[in-house]
Amino acid sequence: MKKSEVISIDLGSNSFRVLKFDCLNFKILDEYHQVVGLADGLVNSGIISFEAQIRVIEALKTASEKLNFDPKDAVCVTTAAMRTAKNSKEVLEFFLKNSGADFKIIDPYEEARLTLLAIKYALKREKLPSKNFMVLDIGGGSTELTISCDDEFFSRSFDFGIVTMTQKSLKNGNLFEDLKKREEEVKEFLSSLDFSLKDFPFVATAGTPTTLAAVKIGMDYFNYDKDKINGMVLEYEDLEAGLDILKTKTIEETTRLVGRGRVEFMEVGTYIYKMFFEVLGKSNSIVFDDGLREGVAIDFALKKESKAS
Repeated sequence: MKKSEVISIDLGSNSFRVLKFDCLNFKILDEYHQVVGLADGLVNSGIISFEAQIRVIEALKTASEKLNFDPKDAVCVTTAAMRTAKNSKEVLEFFLKNSGADFKIIDPYEEARLTLLAIKYALKREKLPSKNFMVLDIGGGSTELTISCDDEFFSRSFDFGIVTMTQKSLKNGNLFEDLKKREEEVKEFLSSLDFSLKDFPFVATAGTPTTLAAVKIGMDYFNYDKDKINGMVLEYEDLEAGLDILKTKTIEETTRLVGRGRVEFMEVGTYIYKMFFEVLGKSNSIVFDDGLREGVAIDFALKKESKAS
């Protein structure tokens, strides 16, 4: 790997995402993504399972071979699942010992800052307004809503995501009651802002929005092309259409559409997305594949640039 390049890794509650980034030209060179199910069983056990840890080690091995890097040289971050797991310290030590990857648990504020950085660059790339907007990041273990207003940002991390809410709803069957409570939390955050969001574009990132966008244009998981997804606009009605597809297709068909290890979470993710549409009073949303791993790489490149000057 060249000195001008960086590898960034985002280990989320369900997904493992790797990026090879050119720090001189601020350009994505290569990437890798795998579902590792880090938070499988976390709601009930409170710990990251050994099986999930092994899946991460295997994903690191595969990614390092495909993208030609040593995990010890990567900038590695991890989020909600590791923030809540009782055995996170032991898990991180296991990763370090068995792969060389040194993961840092980042707090919700830093997660929002880095994701926002990625989205700002993405909006500029797509020649869209990048000053005042809101970004929704539906994760596996948490969901962040961040408002970019002039040179400031306001963010709230909500302690629910597609994995944790699916695990809870499967256990108690109270998905819609839970969503109603969560809606109140979102409203409480919005009421703390002293400006109107009426003219702020609604941007969404992460697997649920990008998958719904892909389904809209007939693209399946195995032919996914993020360049066709970035900047796409989803209407509220597209979420309803997506839910209809998820409910009426066979398990084989939905697996082909959304990918293995994601089918059971997509329905809950879509309901979460719908809830934010409704609370924010928006009829459409701009979708981006860019997210935390891009933000980590851009942040690293900017700091490197600053040191050099």
